[in-house]
Amino acid sequence: MSERRDFYAGVRDVAPVVVGIIPFGLVAGAAAVDAGLSGLQAVGLSVIIFAGASQLAAIELLGEGAPLAVVVGTVLVVNLRMVMYSASIAPYFQGLAGRWKALVAYPLTDQGYALALTTFRERDVSRRAYFLGTAAPLWLVWQACTIVGVVVGARVPPWLPLDFALPLVFLALLVPAIEDASTAAAAGVGGTLATLGAGLPYELGLPLGAVAGVLAGLATAPVARVARGVVS
Repeated sequence: MSERRDFYAGVRDVAPVVVGIIPFGLVAGAAAVDAGLSGLQAVGLSVIIFAGASQLAAIELLGEGAPLAVVVGTVLVVNLRMVMYSASIAPYFQGLAGRWKALVAYPLTDQGYALALTTFRERDVSRRAYFLGTAAPLWLVWQACTIVGVVVGARVPPWLPLDFALPLVFLALLVPAIEDASTAAAAGVGGTLATLGAGLPYELGLPLGAVAGVLAGLATAPVARVARGVVS
């Protein structure tokens, strides 16, 4: 196996996905400026969190003046799926030194996880090289688009409501993710409670909706599995 070859194979395989995150990153940068963050704060948030949905949730809460504890708690709830991703993919990295495990853990994303896991099951590749090959373009393009969004967003006229783009982005992420009864329940319960709780103090409607959505998805997961078994 050639690590360089497998790294570039990861870059090649992830290229179509990278194109799709460009508008998402632009919106994240522009929305951060619209929420009152400085350019440095917006870029720092992007580098530290590096997770689109939770990054937008944090921007929304910071713009509304929510306490830092609520912002951090919301980000953790939205990113709970990363715990499952990491547990699922961890066996493929058992032989790596601790520093390499830390390195591959940081850029873990939905897209990179799905692509890498599928490849690891089907092809004999250098897992570290291939995974980093998928992760590096995603990270670089996301940060670049965030910076461009910050610059462009700072020049957007005040009468153009950038905050209107946030719900649209979340809907674009949500709809393709609804695949069965459990994901539909999570979306329905989480979205409904977050909307009904919009007037709660400290913007608590969003984290409460997120937690309720996760619980609803977990509660209906066995039903979804049974339904799939009956259909098949």
